[in-house]
Amino acid sequence: MYYSNGNYEAFARPKKPANVDQKSAYIVGSGLAALAAASFLVRDGQMPGDHIHVLEELALPGGSMDGIWNEQRGYIIRGGREMEPHFETLWDLFRSIPSLETKNASVLDEFYWLNKEDPSYSKARVIENRGHRLANDGQLTLSQKAIKELIDLALTPEEKLQDKRIDEVFSDDFFNSNFWLYWSTMFAFEKWASALEMRRYVLRFVHHVDSLSTLSSLRFTKYNQYESLILPLVSYLTNHGVHFQYNTVVNNILVNRVGNDKVATKIEMTVDGKPQDQQLTENDLVFVTNGSITESTTYGDNTHPAPKEHELGASWQLWKNLAAQDPDFGHPEKFCENIPAANWTMSATLTFKDDKIVPFIEHVSQKDPHSGSIVTSGPVTIKDSNWILGYSISRQPHFKKQKDNELIVWIYGLISGKPGNYVDKNMEDCNGIELCEEWLYHMGVPDDQIVDIATNSCNTVPTHMPYITTYFMPRALGDRPLVVPKHSKNLAFIGNYAETPRDTVFTTEYSVRTAMEAVYTLLDVDRGVPEVFGSAFDARVLMNALYYLNDKKPLAEMDLPWSQKVIAKEAVKKVKGTYIEELMKDAKLL
Repeated sequence: MYYSNGNYEAFARPKKPANVDQKSAYIVGSGLAALAAASFLVRDGQMPGDHIHVLEELALPGGSMDGIWNEQRGYIIRGGREMEPHFETLWDLFRSIPSLETKNASVLDEFYWLNKEDPSYSKARVIENRGHRLANDGQLTLSQKAIKELIDLALTPEEKLQDKRIDEVFSDDFFNSNFWLYWSTMFAFEKWASALEMRRYVLRFVHHVDSLSTLSSLRFTKYNQYESLILPLVSYLTNHGVHFQYNTVVNNILVNRVGNDKVATKIEMTVDGKPQDQQLTENDLVFVTNGSITESTTYGDNTHPAPKEHELGASWQLWKNLAAQDPDFGHPEKFCENIPAANWTMSATLTFKDDKIVPFIEHVSQKDPHSGSIVTSGPVTIKDSNWILGYSISRQPHFKKQKDNELIVWIYGLISGKPGNYVDKNMEDCNGIELCEEWLYHMGVPDDQIVDIATNSCNTVPTHMPYITTYFMPRALGDRPLVVPKHSKNLAFIGNYAETPRDTVFTTEYSVRTAMEAVYTLLDVDRGVPEVFGSAFDARVLMNALYYLNDKKPLAEMDLPWSQKVIAKEAVKKVKGTYIEELMKDAKLL
């Protein structure tokens, strides 16, 4: 497996790998990484579909990319992934997946057309004081000290950031900035999260510094991501004969050592409550989704909070059983144990059945939520919320079967263990009505209307996700297993707890990238995996980021120490009349 860039390899079709007709594949899980792995096996590996078996513990596919109508509770979305144009492997995948809605079009085609016609642009990224836009929304408010800390982090090798927390590399100057407010609430970072992962994010998304407040760089699906992305994938795979086996818990995968080689020899599973084994040879490839952010999710309703009690969960137990066999299989305890108390565990789906809330939404977003256009363009953060409450309103209808009068809002809180500003309870102790009341309060709904709207106009489903932030747990190199561990002949790890260089977890791109790398490695597919977008190596991007990090100030107006101003002045003289001067002018630094 090797990396590539440019359209020479992006447009090429690989030859059929040797002996692929004699091979089969077993894929543990049916989230995006698993479905992507199956798709690459079919498309690029040219493996017969009936040789591919997807083993899923639940009764439906999709993993964490869900969106369902539950007869007892109503509409439920546990979250949504933000996407951008430079998700190279994601779009490589969906260019080949037929749309379920548009004849002779791919999922990528319809996604591209939709986002060209209805681009993302937030009119209010942060609000406070009950529905009023933050006065300096749009400014990053970074001090020179904070900018230096950010640059220092980017320049620090990963080896020196092992097991370090974000609050060990930044001061209060940084945490008091709007940059941190935008960054943390967009990507779900906590102060205790991994500094190593923060560095990857800074390098990976430096090209988005200029749009942190407008979210104009983001792209969104027409409906919830289950209907818009997962169902077309499942349809594509089913049409190719891929076998889906539900209600199947994979308990362990036995791996034998033959010299240095590691060979998976047996899958131990429970199918419909009964034990069952699958014997394996080197020709049987196994792709394991190890760990899950939505494992052990519980749900509440309008009058009941989501239960907090939970078991470890099958995906975590499987990873522990694998790790016990070989240190190369990672350290799951670093992620699923000792999770800090001050973290995000709660979200909720609010379904409004009338338009009483509409004027308050329009006041913030300056858009009619029933227009069919994307409403918030990503998260709106409530700065003075004790829970650091945020909400997102996607294009409506968010579900194909949604009624015209219904409006769906998704809310989440990065701090679950504090009393609310309106409801005197911790977020995780609130029922649906109470969660809705807290959000209505921050939206500026008058006190005398809050209870009525939350009780009679809205159905709220609280969701408790004990592992939702575990991608970001402080870690060391080796805590996540390599996509294909050294000397592994037929076993690979896929998803956001597998390790691939440079890319960032908690993204659809990471899921698809690990799947592509796993398939290309184990099948020896002769085509390059598109490398991670190299924005951090582009001088134009870096100059643009410097301009925006300093709140759109040219070099001469930046609040630099006297010695640095002298150096900058001399540097400008030296580049005068050169191409570098042109680049600096394009970036508005001169």
